[in-house]
Amino acid sequence: MLQRSKYIFVLFSLGLLLFSCDKNRVFDQYISTADGWDKKKAVVFNHEQQDTVSLYNMYVNVRTTDAYPYSNLFLIVETGFPDKTVKRDTLEYQMTNPDGSMMGKGFSDVKESALWFKDNYTFPQAGKYTFKVFQAVREVGHTEGISKLDGITEVGFRIENTNTNE
Repeated sequence: MLQRSKYIFVLFSLGLLLFSCDKNRVFDQYISTADGWDKKKAVVFNHEQQDTVSLYNMYVNVRTTDAYPYSNLFLIVETGFPDKTVKRDTLEYQMTNPDGSMMGKGFSDVKESALWFKDNYTFPQAGKYTFKVFQAVREVGHTEGISKLDGITEVGFRIENTNTNE
């Protein structure tokens, strides 16, 4: 019984340590795209933001497998502001190393990549923000995008406070 109590205490301590190390996280959510990511279907994240003074970094996070067939990833991110205006960004990310292996963190065939979206960003308005992420991958020589993108299992969105003292 004493051995089991020690084991539970160690697991609890490790869990507490892992969660307490992420002090800058303001928002972090993932949505599954395991059945393929349809080019017409946005992955949508809603975030309520009240602070319009502090600086934040934002990332689109993707979890990929070896089934991802491309060396890069094109995304369109639509940011919906509380006043209903929308800003659209087109982004390109390198996803593979020169040898063709997937970039990102992870020990198995699933790699996680934090793709920079906004750096030292100040939210201009308090209220609800909506981030819609679309895949916009195309094959060379084709104008139509890939209708269903395989190899991306989850798409996430993360907002971090840049002040490490909080």
